[in-house]
Amino acid sequence: MFTLVVVIIILACFVLGFFVLIQNSKGGGLASNFAGSNQIMGVRRTADFLEKATWGLATGIMVLCLVCAFMTKSEFQKDRPAPAETEQTAEE
Repeated sequence: MFTLVVVIIILACFVLGFFVLIQNSKGGGLASNFAGSNQIMGVRRTADFLEKATWGLATGIMVLCLVCAFMTKSEFQKDRPAPAETEQTAEE
């Protein structure tokens, strides 16, 4: 289960990086190359979709990282040996 969550996080990171690269930034970005072929949705709708997808992926990655942290913590607590009972003697 832990491995599956890590793989999903890695894939989401790549998709997030792709969405960030194709967005129209102040300098034009890579989105200007795709604007001419985007006749169905329109440029503004594509920018809105990319922005919402970017925020959604960033939020999803954050939540999945928190899930991984809690899974790791529970696995650590389960694998950790119980403290040994020792007797302490008073030194005189």
